[in-house]
Amino acid sequence: MRLLRSAACTPERLDRNIIGKRLLRPPAEQEFTPLWLQKRGRPYRGSRVRGKKMRYAETGFNLEVDLTRGNIERVETDPRDTELYLGGLGTSAKILWERVPPETEPFSPDNLLIFSAGLLCGTPAIGCNRTIVSTISPQTLLMAFSMMGGFWAPELKYAGYDKVILRGKSPNLVYLWINNDKVEIRDASHLKGKGSVETAELIRQELKEPNAQVAAIGLAGESKVYFASIEQGRSSASRGGIGAVMGDKGLKAIAVRGTKDINVAQPVEFMALCNEVMKYIKFRNENPIPGVMPILAGLGSPQEMKVHDEKWHTENFMWGNSRVRRKDFWNDEVAKQWAQTLDSMRTRLISCYNCPMTCGATISPPGLPTYMMKCFSKLTYTMAAFADLEFGLGIAQSATEYGVDAFSAPQVMAFALELYENGILTDDDFPGMPSDNEGRFYWLLDRIVRRDGIGDVLANGTYWAAKQIGKGAEAYAHNNIKKHEQLPLKLSMLNPIYFLMYATGEKMNITQIEGQFPQAPFPTREEREAFVKDWFQVPDEKFKQYFLDWEPRGEKSMPYYPTVDMCCDIVDWQERMHYIDDALGMCSGLSSFPLKPPYHIHNYPKFISAGAGIDMDETKLTQATKRYRTLVRAYNIRRGMRRKDDKPPENHWKKRFPELEKELLDAYYTLKGWNDQGIPTKESLHELGLDYVWEDFEKRGIYSNNEGTPSEETSPETGKK
Repeated sequence: MRLLRSAACTPERLDRNIIGKRLLRPPAEQEFTPLWLQKRGRPYRGSRVRGKKMRYAETGFNLEVDLTRGNIERVETDPRDTELYLGGLGTSAKILWERVPPETEPFSPDNLLIFSAGLLCGTPAIGCNRTIVSTISPQTLLMAFSMMGGFWAPELKYAGYDKVILRGKSPNLVYLWINNDKVEIRDASHLKGKGSVETAELIRQELKEPNAQVAAIGLAGESKVYFASIEQGRSSASRGGIGAVMGDKGLKAIAVRGTKDINVAQPVEFMALCNEVMKYIKFRNENPIPGVMPILAGLGSPQEMKVHDEKWHTENFMWGNSRVRRKDFWNDEVAKQWAQTLDSMRTRLISCYNCPMTCGATISPPGLPTYMMKCFSKLTYTMAAFADLEFGLGIAQSATEYGVDAFSAPQVMAFALELYENGILTDDDFPGMPSDNEGRFYWLLDRIVRRDGIGDVLANGTYWAAKQIGKGAEAYAHNNIKKHEQLPLKLSMLNPIYFLMYATGEKMNITQIEGQFPQAPFPTREEREAFVKDWFQVPDEKFKQYFLDWEPRGEKSMPYYPTVDMCCDIVDWQERMHYIDDALGMCSGLSSFPLKPPYHIHNYPKFISAGAGIDMDETKLTQATKRYRTLVRAYNIRRGMRRKDDKPPENHWKKRFPELEKELLDAYYTLKGWNDQGIPTKESLHELGLDYVWEDFEKRGIYSNNEGTPSEETSPETGKK
């Protein structure tokens, strides 16, 4: 039975589905469940089309585009890969493993840039709308995978494709236009230098297709800035410099419009699961978690655009180049001023495709075009510049059009000014720079995205810029993990759970690793007992006990409680849920990030079975997730990553415990099936059906070369050490 995509299929109207030209409504006694889904009483036994088994949830086709030759192919995919690696990040990791050898440079024509819709994108699964963009990062030299919400991934599914796989380089600037079966590589010379938001609007006008979904780069991507983003209306894929790879390939944008069907294996069961999730979302919205900060109390991506009270962030996160903590910053006067600023510029709250959570907002700074903002990017520019919210929301508009990562870009500029203040960079490096701090940030942003003067160095991020500048600049590039800027957060006492997440995470952003388990113990036993009472999302009852026994002070407090083994369990659970989201295309704000989410390890297998027609349970899902997570690790191991790279910034915590940290890393490696250098073992690879990985490791001598690549690395852009 077919579930036809409709523009009317929104969370508020899940009780309506279009079949052919008939609009059917559910009976009153079965809320949300369409009547047509109940017509067949016999068990579902699958369908076949022209002798082939029907593909469910996925389209079964990728779009392969060679930009060098101008060649476009529609390629059928192997359904066995879906069963083993699910989709999204999982199948993209396998493609990169097979087709992009470790010798490939980020700016090589042989590097792939993969836009992937998650397995359940385009189905009625609420909040399932993520595009997973994968490539080799110019910043980390490792596999980069960044997620963006909005409407792009579902639209790609409706056009008939699960992925767009780009290779080669176009000799001229172009954009890709996907209109169902009609796919064109079109000239984009008239879009050169245009902003990402402006580009999307110009393309829609040119195509006379207002409903086209457009993912575009700005000037930063064209200039191959290492922290360039890909912007897509209501979201962006920002981490890892994937926008730079898109610019290197000569691709300005991908526009897509689709009007085809998506098939669901068991529609009755699938819609019932969707209804359960919707009811739980309503319940959680009416019952926020008490005793935690506002952005963790509810669901969705951190609800920064709704929050006026920024006392926690402004007094706990760091200002400038992630250096200064302003413990007494927030007061009534600041609160009033910032509230007025946000209310005057925030025109409306918005959501992504098929999601009731309004996590983003349209922002209209005076005299500037409207743009979209969400999450902590609300404060990154403000705090880096020691400025106010009006400045932060204003410069973020320019940064969005230029297309830069809102976590990295402010830190890079603050890093440059700190070098200037300490005499490492001089007036000769900043000719014509304004004297006021806010003016300096605008000046630096413009130089960076144009790679003009000192901006050419800073465009490579703090790690590579510091190596090129020398003269002690490396000490100022202090907030990196695997060469990538992190959240501006410095704390006192080592948190063993977060140590493991920071050290071993390969998503390069803590908000895409953490979640589900509370960040800190609740003050009293009574509060903890109340919390665990309805905590059904845990994969095992032991997690409730871990939290119940966690005390703010005393023997069962940090850093020695939770114990090493408990920390490993907690981090493994958190990471597992994020990796499931990245394969299915689910927003982490409804699954892996918040406390007590509607999607969890118990209902995800049911969604996969009913949606994709794959026989799935919790054990199989855990195994599949471990398989492609291990493949991501193996890919980066093959590119030289080792234990020496698994470490947080040295100054992230004031109080460090080297022996405990070693014990944590040893135990976590063992749990994951990795050796003491973090390399997946032959036994664990065999268990996961990844013997081809072991064979490649053996051929390359990876097990005998435990230390990985030399520390003297070369930036792909400058070619300088």
